[in-house]
Amino acid sequence: MINKRLLIKNLLSHNDENSFYDKKQKISFNSKEGKAKFLKHVCALSNANPNNNSYIVIGVEDEANKIVGIDFFDDSKIQNLVNAYLKNPPKITYENVLFPRLPRNKVIGLVTIHSNNNVTSLSKNAWKYKKDSIFYRRGSNSMPFLGDEFELRNTNKEIVNSIEKSARNNIQLTLDGVFNFMNTHKKIYNPQYKVFNEQFVLCWAGERKIINEQEFFSRVDIELINEQVKLFFSALDDVQISYNNHTFIVEEYIYLGLEKQEKYYPLEKTIINFKNNGKHNIVKQFLFEPPVFNEEIMIHIYNNCNLIVQKIVQKKSLTVTEQEDILRLPTNYLICYLHGFLDIVEQLKKAKTYIKNLANKTTYVKYNEALRIIRKVKYG
Repeated sequence: MINKRLLIKNLLSHNDENSFYDKKQKISFNSKEGKAKFLKHVCALSNANPNNNSYIVIGVEDEANKIVGIDFFDDSKIQNLVNAYLKNPPKITYENVLFPRLPRNKVIGLVTIHSNNNVTSLSKNAWKYKKDSIFYRRGSNSMPFLGDEFELRNTNKEIVNSIEKSARNNIQLTLDGVFNFMNTHKKIYNPQYKVFNEQFVLCWAGERKIINEQEFFSRVDIELINEQVKLFFSALDDVQISYNNHTFIVEEYIYLGLEKQEKYYPLEKTIINFKNNGKHNIVKQFLFEPPVFNEEIMIHIYNNCNLIVQKIVQKKSLTVTEQEDILRLPTNYLICYLHGFLDIVEQLKKAKTYIKNLANKTTYVKYNEALRIIRKVKYG
């Protein structure tokens, strides 16, 4: 098992990006440009590394090589995005890796691009990049290939194997990780750990609550200690947790609806299978069936949300009622999206700075949660 924190440190020791890894301060999947640039780098790294893994490290200040961190990111079917736009797509994994000096809600994103020994290219247009474009790595740059026939070359297998080997886990790192998790979570969040197959240590914490005679946990934090990976983190969602000697299951719910009509809707089930050969896999089942409300009411809510955003953009003062409405703006826009108003991501982004600066910080958490659920729905 590879300790992903050690792996990132080993990658960053190669201070300049190169043909087997790239680093970014942040990435965005909320715009055509952001998605296209990510796909370009995946394509280039895959073609430059036909026989070994390659990596993108996210949350690192480029010039100073400083670890600054990013918010926890639910991969939200990132593989589906890659499959939709790339010919011969590589397998992609996205992991949220813990670093001790970062705030508890910050992580480093690690994208692993698994080799497939095939030439990868765009299967359709993506932003300004044309269909059938092939990209490759020249040093730290992802470049378009302008020749007649692209040839795969194995140039990094030995050095990447060496980096991965030096990042293997050890008992001290595992024990330190367990003690750190147990000590940093208050008793109200019921921190626990379990060993699976005598190899894997999983820690989780969450505030227990009983709803309709069923046990739920909120403010849930789940970490796979061996790999220093945060598997799940949510400030709002309620989840149900179950497990046996080989499997850990998280079923995620969202509390959604118009005012005084809210209820719990199953969103996604995550099943972590621990195998006897020292490996594990994660299977996700999308469960969400959105609520349906009166069309006239939804049009009214949509128009009201747009009016508030327009006043924010124009820097006009909001009325007392509008100041109350903005606390529900992300949730109301999410419900609008589920009813076919597909421009709400752009509308939400216009209000991002205003929402982020509100005294009520829960509204900004709801903003990020709304975008996360939209990604899940879109690719689910």
